Amino acid sequence: MTVWTLTAEAVDSPDATALRHAYYHDVASRYWGRPATVAEVDAGLDGDGAERLTPPTGRFVVGRCDGEAAACGGVLMLDEERAELTRVFLRHDFRGLGGAGLLMESLEHEARSLGARRMVLNTRLDLVEARRLYLRHGYAEIPAYCTGPYMDIWYGKDL
Repeated sequence: MTVWTLTAEAVDSPDATALRHAYYHDVASRYWGRPATVAEVDAGLDGDGAERLTPPTGRFVVGRCDGEAAACGGVLMLDEERAELTRVFLRHDFRGLGGAGLLMESLEHEARSLGARRMVLNTRLDLVEARRLYLRHGYAEIPAYCTGPYMDIWYGKDL
């Protein structure tokens, strides 16, 4: 039987750091159509604002499957009522084991605990698994609330 545990922890813990690197490697490699180099991943993570994913501005959650760091995600408060879902990632070997739904529930719980009444997010069209996950969990397409080079579609959900 697979056992998932999800806990909020510092973005610079060893497991959180490894998961953030794996996340960025995955999304950058897909964007460029080739494996991202270590230098590219490090450059992408440098100054990415992850330090804001700590109270009172946010939280970072690490999911472990049978004790192994397998998933992560962040919540960043945008204003008094809106939180942004960010850096949602499950290592490929752990997909299909029920962790994605538990991760989404945990992140929404963390957003509520920070005072959020609505969750928003942005993503790319090529991240089809992520888009399916958000739709499965009640997110609906919304107008753009921000702009950037890696944003193609925006979703929102009342908490």
